[in-house]
Amino acid sequence: IIAMAGEKVRKAANTMLNAGRGNPNWVAIEAREAFFALGQFAASECRRDFDMPEGIAGVPQKEGIAVRFETWMHNNPSLPGIDFLRRAYTYCLVELLADADSLVEEWAGGITGHNYPTPPRILEYTERINRRFLDWALCSGNPPAGNVFDLFAVEGSTAGMCYAFDVLKHNFLLKKGDSIAIMVPIFTPYIEIPQLDEFEYDVLDIKADAMDKDGLHTWQYNPEDIARLKDPRYKMLFVVNPSNPPSYAIAPETVEAIKEAVKANPDLMILTDDVYGTFVKGYRSLIADLPYNSMSCYSFSKYYGATGWRIAVTAVSRDNVFDRLISELPDDKKALLEQRYQTLTLDVKNLGFIDRMVAESRLIALNHTAGLSTPQQIQMSLFALGSLLDKEGIYHERMLKLIHDRYNALWKSFGFTMPADPLRADYYSEIDLLVWAEKLHGKEFADYIDRTYNPLTAVFRLASETGSVVLNGDGFDGPRWSIRVSLANLDEADYVRLGQNIRKILDQFADEWKSSDGAKQG
Repeated sequence: IIAMAGEKVRKAANTMLNAGRGNPNWVAIEAREAFFALGQFAASECRRDFDMPEGIAGVPQKEGIAVRFETWMHNNPSLPGIDFLRRAYTYCLVELLADADSLVEEWAGGITGHNYPTPPRILEYTERINRRFLDWALCSGNPPAGNVFDLFAVEGSTAGMCYAFDVLKHNFLLKKGDSIAIMVPIFTPYIEIPQLDEFEYDVLDIKADAMDKDGLHTWQYNPEDIARLKDPRYKMLFVVNPSNPPSYAIAPETVEAIKEAVKANPDLMILTDDVYGTFVKGYRSLIADLPYNSMSCYSFSKYYGATGWRIAVTAVSRDNVFDRLISELPDDKKALLEQRYQTLTLDVKNLGFIDRMVAESRLIALNHTAGLSTPQQIQMSLFALGSLLDKEGIYHERMLKLIHDRYNALWKSFGFTMPADPLRADYYSEIDLLVWAEKLHGKEFADYIDRTYNPLTAVFRLASETGSVVLNGDGFDGPRWSIRVSLANLDEADYVRLGQNIRKILDQFADEWKSSDGAKQG
């Protein structure tokens, strides 16, 4: 598709509109400035330890490092990122009751990257900071009472997803042929991984196919479909929330329906991928409402413009269904797990699910070198602290406005103004061309294009005739004639052009239909 669009752009001396991949064209700059400033302090600490003229230095030392950090910040007031670091440091001391030397040693040593991640699962203060961050990002500031989330810092939520599939398989929580449910449309690996030879799960698709009174998609789920999860043969539910590509958070009534399903099927395991949650005001993940049954993957890649950083956390409640199900395995399975994890601990039966996930991420034998690189963990902490320090929601409000304005520009130039919806994240927009074909030109026209063309025709024409790149929605198990537009990686004016181009292709189909015998008969 990109090659087609590139050829069109080359011939027309125009600009390609690549709205295919969801890579943001913004960055959270203050946390990055703080990262680079902190790196300078860490380098000075290395030279303080010892400093050879050949370019060899020591490593940051804990004793007295907090006082030296405070002095360094005082002596460098105009360095970009210093004010952020000062506020972040104060927040950790006051709100998290951090030990000053331990905190600064983690930051300086972590950003230097001179040691293995210790503990491998996540650094101590990185976990404390990100627990508090997830209270805001995934629990709307109201986390489940008495609950503690254990976190595993991972190389993007895609890595977290792979580790989750592996640990579930190796601990006999999901076996070949088991029945699972997937809420679709969804990020394609959730569709493709269960089909692989090592998994081969029996999959129930729960489709977001509800329509409103005007015949438009609400991208929500029907209660009777959710009720099927009450059947105990369904072992696990996979969901991206807000969805990809429709970009809608699950409606409260659907959350309630899932809760009812869990009451009837208490062994149901849930993996919720919450990467787009920070684009919805007051977002609550399923891990907030069903902490016992859920694990969450949250990536910093989108909201902070950090897809290249590969930073995310997997969160599991300390009291969880995964550990209970492992404890209830038959003796022969427990014996196999005892043998599998015996090099890690003498007390395998009490080895937590999340620690098994860490071990599986490095084929167990390399568990001692597991963990996300420490510089990545420090940048992740600074991103999280940026949101925790943003008490008035200045970054949050501006980010939501940026993405909503792009959505509105796309749809207005397409020819419509879409009503506001508090559940809409707007990171993507999924456009069902068949629905809009009927609305614009009637059912006969919609039937005509459906029987005459392959749905990919619209995607290919957009690329070859307008230089616009979008993805076909049926690849995400969405409607056959839907297309996914990323609202992350182009400027607002580009979405005006893109909306016009989409309408142009649809009108082109209409012109062909009007000149056909079918249209004349209609």
